[in-house]
Amino acid sequence: MKQNYFDFIICGGGASGLLLLKALREDSFFNNRSILLIEKENKNKNDRTWSYWESLDGPFDSMVTKKWSEAQFCSQNLNFEFDLNPFQYKMLRSAVVYQKIFNKYITAKNTTFLKAEVKDIVSKKNLTEIITSDGKFQSEKVFSSIFEPKSMMNQKKYPVLQQHFVGWFIKTKNASFDPRKILFMDFDIPQFQETRFLYVLPIDESNALVEYTLFSENLLHFDDYETGIVDYLNSKGITEFEITEKEKGNIPMTCFPFEQFNTQNLLHIGTAGGWTKATTGFTFMNTRRNIRRLIPYLKAGDNLNDFKISNRFRFYDLLFLDVLKKYNSHGSGLFSSMFKNNPPVRIFRFLDEKTNYLEELKILTSFSFIQITWFLKALINRIFKIFAPLN
Repeated sequence: MKQNYFDFIICGGGASGLLLLKALREDSFFNNRSILLIEKENKNKNDRTWSYWESLDGPFDSMVTKKWSEAQFCSQNLNFEFDLNPFQYKMLRSAVVYQKIFNKYITAKNTTFLKAEVKDIVSKKNLTEIITSDGKFQSEKVFSSIFEPKSMMNQKKYPVLQQHFVGWFIKTKNASFDPRKILFMDFDIPQFQETRFLYVLPIDESNALVEYTLFSENLLHFDDYETGIVDYLNSKGITEFEITEKEKGNIPMTCFPFEQFNTQNLLHIGTAGGWTKATTGFTFMNTRRNIRRLIPYLKAGDNLNDFKISNRFRFYDLLFLDVLKKYNSHGSGLFSSMFKNNPPVRIFRFLDEKTNYLEELKILTSFSFIQITWFLKALINRIFKIFAPLN
């Protein structure tokens, strides 16, 4: 490659990198700006399943595998079904996103793709240099989705939990699922002093994604997740099935300030930028929202380190993680209190960061007295930590 300077360089061709490329190439303001996308792998497989809710039709509907308008929540003391209106819950497989976005936009004018490994990113005074396995490249605007967890894990100021899971796509011999509704969370399983639940997305009566998920600090042995899935299926009388596909994941749940690593010419995006919703692990919709916010920054030529994610919802997330980390064995009770005492749509709006103060107060007061004391203690401890050093 002869050219080594680009107006924009995107490091990483996963969801956040491709969604940013899509947004830039769909805006005529950037038609004459050169873009380099660097990715070390051929992104053409289903290595991710993204799920999200949004009001009715959305820009990715032509790619979604399935939509649902009904859901179910279960715990030991609570089992109810609810209408998601005005939302729909959607399943999006990664292969179709990778292929359609990559194939459409990588061939656009002033766009270059480099299959290489990023070895280092060096921020200099007026530009950032990307050192790859296939040469060095420079830009005044670099976006990196390369996640480096070391700094996050080597500090104590911000709690770090993990959303870790193993999922099976299964095909049953007999009709076993209601394809009209998702099982959003089922906590009615052995908790083993942690926060564990099943998550089921039925594609039709015989095909579904079944995931065994934890919100906790430590990972399990792979066999333990699969045992959890088998035990759950057995409890539902599902004993004859074929596993058509498997997936696994580990998503950080934290309010760690990843933005501290940004510079005027370098912005971390996706999970690497703290764009994952700390209390749920949802990343796809948050990435879309943040990219919509980012485009005006780029048009205005603002420094990238001025692009921050800081609002009251981040503080709510922080307090919830403080409580969930300390009282992880009571996670099922925390979620049960929310779903028992709030309209589900209010919860989804809260997770979307679209509620007002009154709605947020109603959610807070929906917890039991002892649970509220946990949050108050977390608040007091957090106030003392505000001015504490990161480590």
